[in-house]
Amino acid sequence: MNGKLIYVVDDEINICNIVKSFLLKEGFEVKSFTHGQKMLEAFYGRPADMLIIDIMMPELDGYSICQTVRQTSSVPIIFVSARDTSPDKIAGLSLGADDYITKPFSPMELVMRVRSIFRRIAFDIGEQIRPNNRIKILDICIDLDKKAVFYHTKELKLSMKEIEFLTYLALNKHRPVSRDELLNKVWGFESEAETRATDDMVKRIRKKLHTEGSRLKIETVWGFGFKLSDEE
Repeated sequence: MNGKLIYVVDDEINICNIVKSFLLKEGFEVKSFTHGQKMLEAFYGRPADMLIIDIMMPELDGYSICQTVRQTSSVPIIFVSARDTSPDKIAGLSLGADDYITKPFSPMELVMRVRSIFRRIAFDIGEQIRPNNRIKILDICIDLDKKAVFYHTKELKLSMKEIEFLTYLALNKHRPVSRDELLNKVWGFESEAETRATDDMVKRIRKKLHTEGSRLKIETVWGFGFKLSDEE
């Protein structure tokens, strides 16, 4: 786990320094930034293994950074923000973030979440592929062990949440799945909330499937939710 490169961006330099010092003690390589654009420039020059991003920043906010990064990378992203309402968290996670922690926070809690994400990734990579642990629908294969999605033999660039979302639909194919159920099972939100998290997620996945030429479709069940079908 040690040796992983983490970029931290927050316009409050004190928070940057605290987070950086705790992560350095855990053996991570850390670079901190107080401007989002500087972090993006560094990321394009040398991609990090994880991004820890504040949301409320001048010029380029955390949401914009996440959207930009998700166009080309599935790197793990943790949002750190003073915004603590459920809609705020759903908005962040629906953009493709892997975790969301609110300020004020314990630096050790953040470290534990970082370590948890890296452990999960290491476990996924280290697991042997078992043929009977895959879901095949038309030209798409979801490998449950590797937590990866393939169009024929090409791995698609889906974030972890996008993979979890598509997997849940695939496990319930032919059955319409409500937006509330998806929010609960994929994001872990019990309460109903006015959000387009599920619709935005579907839009991104549809675009990636269409770009590759996949025949798999995510159907909209109007006024309810979505479903997958393997019918041509």
